[in-house]
Amino acid sequence: MTLTETPPDLQVRDSRAAALAVRAGGLIVVLLATVVTAVLELYLAPLRIGGVPIGVAVLFAAAANWVLSWFAEYTTGRRWPIAVPWALWTALMLFAAGARTTEGDYLVTGDNWVALVMILVGSLIFAVYAYRAILGRTVASRPARPAELRDPQLDRPRL
Repeated sequence: MTLTETPPDLQVRDSRAAALAVRAGGLIVVLLATVVTAVLELYLAPLRIGGVPIGVAVLFAAAANWVLSWFAEYTTGRRWPIAVPWALWTALMLFAAGARTTEGDYLVTGDNWVALVMILVGSLIFAVYAYRAILGRTVASRPARPAELRDPQLDRPRL
């Protein structure tokens, strides 16, 4: 080893620190994205065309929550972070359903079927993604591990 080479133990420590930084950054990004998409979904819920409510908020909630779940799993490499955006999104929706504006109006009312279906579908999307991840049929693709780090028992294809 020459003086200009980095010792192997420092390389491992640096790579672990970088991986931890990516995971923490991924969780921060997914938390911010969850707040933004939840607020946008609440704004889209009362959208009407010609007095008829349209369900664009339901479609947006389904797509956004699937992407949030995927991003949380992909950036961390673990399944448990799916619960982070799920819990935050659900808390925001429950707050919106019970909060009143300064004029006394509710953000999500019981007669707005789009908002109610949006809350149901949005939560179910998180649940379906988590269920698929638990079964091992996750959507997030993980990079292949180097051959010296592979465990033949874990890398066997499942039947």
